[in-house]
Amino acid sequence: MAEIRILLVEDEESLASFISEELTFEEYQVVHAKDGAEALKIFDEQQEQLSLILLDWMLPEYDGITVARRIRRKSNIPIIMMTARDQLTDKITGLDVGADDYITKPFDIEELLARIRVIIRRLEQMEQLKEPPLVYQYQDLSLDLAKHMVERFDEPIQLTQKEFGLLLELMKRPEEVLTRDELLNVVWGYDYFGQTNVVDVYIRSLRNKMDYNPETRLIQTVRGSGYVLRADHEKK
Repeated sequence: MAEIRILLVEDEESLASFISEELTFEEYQVVHAKDGAEALKIFDEQQEQLSLILLDWMLPEYDGITVARRIRRKSNIPIIMMTARDQLTDKITGLDVGADDYITKPFDIEELLARIRVIIRRLEQMEQLKEPPLVYQYQDLSLDLAKHMVERFDEPIQLTQKEFGLLLELMKRPEEVLTRDELLNVVWGYDYFGQTNVVDVYIRSLRNKMDYNPETRLIQTVRGSGYVLRADHEKK
């Protein structure tokens, strides 16, 4: 990828200044928005130039959840939610509205930078896979890498970057059980500084979007091992 332009949405001036300086030192281009309304305006004007968004939850005008929801109607741009809200229900809410990652305040800047690097690597990999088109098919589920589209029962399903990457790994190796560590290493990267249960959170989010009916469920849990893409009637 060429220039990495990051939209930083943070109303706390001292924190925004600190993050901006660190990102600039890493040679990223930074655009700063102080509230939700300004963030949406910048996004509409610079959507094609932006690489990812660092989004605070608690913001003036529109909160981060509202901003993420509105952006997801138009784009699959990666979003990292930054917030002091650390309950599991808060994380699930953030993921459900389209966040790709979730980091709780206060955080170490090195952890934030590591998470950004993981997303950038994923974007670079997706760029490399654009040509030629690759389509994965399993049962009534299809994943198109070139178009970055997922369909089930011929209906489109909107996924975040992380959800897409997680489903891709399962579809690459259907019928094969993948451990949480394997999925974590491939989708999040070896320098991910977080809890391994993040895989469980994203699997739950995936199921809510495409696998909510137990009778037609494709993502199976193998207790003590991990997850497998397998039709329910074939489950051992």
